[in-house]
Order: sequence, then structure tokens, then C-alpha cells
Amino acid sequence: MNINRALFTFIKIAFSVMVVLLIVYGAVNLCRVGYDYGYRLFTEPAVDEAPGVDMMVQVKADMSASDIARTLEEKGLVRDSSLFYIQMKLSSFDKKIKPGVYTLNTSMKPKELMAAMVPREETESTEDTENTKKAAEDETEDTQDAKEEGA
Repeated sequence: MNINRALFTFIKIAFSVMVVLLIVYGAVNLCRVGYDYGYRLFTEPAVDEAPGVDMMVQVKADMSASDIARTLEEKGLVRDSSLFYIQMKLSSFDKKIKPGVYTLNTSMKPKELMAAMVPREETESTEDTENTKKAAEDETEDTQDAKEEGA
């Protein structure tokens, strides 16, 4: 009877160790995949090196962000439509992409693709706003430096 009890205890411990190892293996792989996806979210390169290939893409008024992302993947402009969709939702270009026909290139990064599908006046106004904010911050810093020197 002691042999049966010892064997059962050994099997129970071995099974517990295998379950723990399986959980650790799954967690490590999940973290690795999550990190790689997160890293690509902010550093995704262009599909091709310059000069790339020009592609005509039509954005229709009824297309959602995911439809646009799928279209770009089908045309070979992005590698992963779901990654591009998330990039678009996190960018300042979300909801600014207008219907039209755009000439995009496979050597463009995701942010450049989004910028190319936004009307020029909106892109310029966004850049002007950012430049105005930067100039105001620089002016504030200069004023503070001048006050410190005078004191």
C-alpha cells in the first residue's frame, strides 16, 4: 500500500509541476507577443524601401477605420491591418481622413500614409497649432530665464 500511495503522490506532484510549467510558458509567450506588438505599434517601418511602388487607394465616405486598414493591407501598403487600425485610432489623424482617391507608396510609414489621406489644410492647421504651442512654451522659458538672471 505504501508503494501505491508514494506513486500517487509522485504523479500528483509531477502533474502539478507540469501545469505550473505550462502556465509559465504561456505567460512568457503572451508577454513576448504583447511586447512585440506594442513595439511595432510605435516603430512599424514601411513595407518596402524607397522608392517603393505607388498605389491608388480610394477611400469612400462610408468606410470605417477598419475598412481603410483592410484596404491598405490588401494593396500591400501595410503588413497588418489590425495594427494599422490601432495606430490610426491612437493618432491625431483619427476621424480626419476624408473620402477621395489617394496615391500612396509602399515606402511610406503608417503615419505618412495617414497624413497623406488627410486634406492639406487640416494637416497644416495641426502643424500650425503645434508650432504655436512650441513657440509659446519657448517664450515662457525665455521669460523665466530673463527673470532669474535679473533677480
